[in-house]
Parts: sequence; structure tokens; C-alpha cells
Amino acid sequence: MTTEFLNMLTSCVLEDDKVQQLLQGDETFDLVLLETVQTEALFGLAQHFKALTMGISSYGTDRHIDELMGNISPLSFNPMLLSSRTERMSYEQRLWNVWDASLSWVHKRLVHLPSQERLYAKYFPKASRTLEQVLDSFSLMLLGQHFTLSYPRPYLPNMIEVGGLHLQHSREPQPLPDDLAKFVAEAEHGVIYFSMGSNIKSADLPVERRDVLLQAFGKLKLRVLWKFEGEVLTNQPANVLISKWFPQPDILAHPNVKLFITHGGLLSTIESIYFGKPVLGLPVFYDQHLNVQRAKQAGFGLSLNLWTMTAAELHDEILELLSNESYAQAAQLKSKLYADQKDTPLERAIWWTEYVLRHNGAPHLRSASRDLNMAQLHGLDTWGLLCGLAFIIVLLLLLILFKLLRFVRNIFGKRSTKTEFEKKSQ
Repeated sequence: MTTEFLNMLTSCVLEDDKVQQLLQGDETFDLVLLETVQTEALFGLAQHFKALTMGISSYGTDRHIDELMGNISPLSFNPMLLSSRTERMSYEQRLWNVWDASLSWVHKRLVHLPSQERLYAKYFPKASRTLEQVLDSFSLMLLGQHFTLSYPRPYLPNMIEVGGLHLQHSREPQPLPDDLAKFVAEAEHGVIYFSMGSNIKSADLPVERRDVLLQAFGKLKLRVLWKFEGEVLTNQPANVLISKWFPQPDILAHPNVKLFITHGGLLSTIESIYFGKPVLGLPVFYDQHLNVQRAKQAGFGLSLNLWTMTAAELHDEILELLSNESYAQAAQLKSKLYADQKDTPLERAIWWTEYVLRHNGAPHLRSASRDLNMAQLHGLDTWGLLCGLAFIIVLLLLLILFKLLRFVRNIFGKRSTKTEFEKKSQ
């Protein structure tokens, strides 16, 4: 996300009438739970109410959140969020990962944080703490991720995985509305569910892109549920049913639904794993490319470029996912691994929230790494000194060797000269 967009988002929230009523009112809170996308000025709400601070990240962790908590996240196997790289990187990919992280770090220090500090000063002119102090005040972070959904990686004790928090794990799938239930149940060859999520409206796609989708869907024996926000879909095939909204979890839970075509948003990806459905990803922006890449790596998904794919390519990829049982088997395995938890994400989130309250912010969970700068945290200062000393020692040894060789050569040179002189004298 660009700094301009994040600044606009920050201002929109803080200028909202209800937020202003809260800021000007006399309500008090024991704890403030904040979404930790890079809108740091919003974190001033916690200091305004003099409350404990917890964060929640709907997309898991990234370099920004790791820095907030003091977590070490080696770039050798932790890809940048906005890339399509996974934890299994080649040397070239690791090189680009370090490059991207370095640029991000510099941009954050020189551009992003100064702009957020100005917004913080504007909206919290009477703040009792600086923005830097506010950033250092997070007691705990809830992460919308789980190692079975992505990959095993290091976390501090105050970073808790709650991926799938939006799902009601104890809730039985609800019966579909009658017309929808009939459409799904009577699909002899099964059903494909297609949704681009809430941020990307398929009704706004160029007509040429919609035609590609329609041509591919029209050739299928399966029926298609298409979340389409418009009133009319021109050239809609008989096997396609459109609606502005579908009960997505209940649809994915239906045994006759064979495939989920998705934009690759994290919540949709989690739902596909929860219900054990293979996916065809059409990622557009942000973390979608990474989520789809992980689905491909885990063996339960494929991907296409929404803007360049042809109807034939889309049709072929759909048939590959449906005819090759390995994709469905991989999805079922992933679902089984994710389901094997001793408590639900919601129960875990509640328990840790109450833990922070019980222990007045749980300062004993705070890592000393939070007090180190980047060079200290990654040992660059110590490694730099050791490498510098090693370099100096090598130079000294080379200098000594050079002097020694020169000394030996001078001695033998003098002897040779003396011998020649004696021969001439005789």
C-alpha cells in the first residue's frame, strides 16, 4: 500500500463522526484493540484513553509487525508480504527479498513514519506520549494466520496465531436458501463457486474480461455460482447463476461444490482450506499473490493472470483441477491439519485478551529485542566489528608476509651479488 493511501485511510478513520464522538466524550476503556496495518497515527487512540494496547492483524505478520513486537524474522525464509515468493527461495529470490526489505525499511524511516507523525500531532495535539512511545506499547499481537495455513516460522510469546478467527468453528453449516439449494443439489457434475471478494467487484471488470469468464464457464458441464454485483450479466450461460451475495461458508461446505475460483484473499483462502476445497487463484493485489502461491506450493491450487488469461486457458486449468484428484486430496489434507487444534481461534483470542488484562499488560512477555535497533537486533554491529578485525588481521599477516619475503629476497640478493663479485675478483 502507498503512503498516500495509508495516510488517507488514517485521516478518514480519525475524522469519522463516531470516532470524534469517542475522542470528545468521557468514556473509558481498559484495553484498546487495534488493526495494525501501517496506520500508526491510529494507535494514538490507546494513549488517548490511557488504556492497554493490543494489536490484531488480519493478514498475519510482516516486517512492520515483527518490528513492532521485536520479533526476529530472517529474510532467508520469510518472504516480503507483497511478493509472490514463498519460504522456499532460490539464491536470486533471497537476494531480491533482502533488497525489497531494505527499500521498505528506508522508505518507512524517511517517508512513511514522518507523515504518520504529522497526522498523530494533528489529531492528538494533547498526547501524553510520542508516537515512538505508542509504537512501543503493544502488549500482545493477534495474528490472522496459522502455521498449517502458511508455513512454520518464529514468533515471540506475545504473538498469537488466530487464523480463521472469522469462522464459527462450532457452527454447523446452514441449509442453503431453497432456490440455491436446488441449483446446487441438482448439478449432476458438481458446482464451481466464483467470487472475487468484497474489494474487487466482478461487475466492474472490463467487458472483454467478463466475456473470457463467460466463454470458459459456458463450455463446462458443471454449474457455476458467480458472485456478481450487477443486476444483469449479458450473455449469461444457462449453467451460471449470479447473485450480489452468497453465503460463502455454507456454499463451500456443500459436498457438491468441487472448486473455488477466488481472488486469493487471506480470509477466502482460509475458508477454502477449512472446507477442503481446491482453488483456482486470480490474484490482483496486496497479499493475494503470496496466498495463491502458497496454495500452489501446498498442491491444492493453480493460478492464472486475470488480465491476460484466455478462455481456453481458464477452461483447461479448471478441468485440470477437477480431473486430477491430487488437488482435492491436498486440500483435504490441509483441512485435516488445520482442524487439529486443541482450541478454536476465537477461544484462543479471548483467553489471551483476558490474560493481558489479568496481568496489567503482561510486561513479562515483552522481549528485550524491542529495545534494539536493526543493526543490534540482527547482530550487524558485532558481526561488523568481528569482520573488520578479521580483515585487519589478514592485512597485517599479509603485510608481515610481504615484509618477510622482501627481507629474505634482500638477503639472498646480497649473497648472490657478493658471490659474483668474488668470482670476478679471482
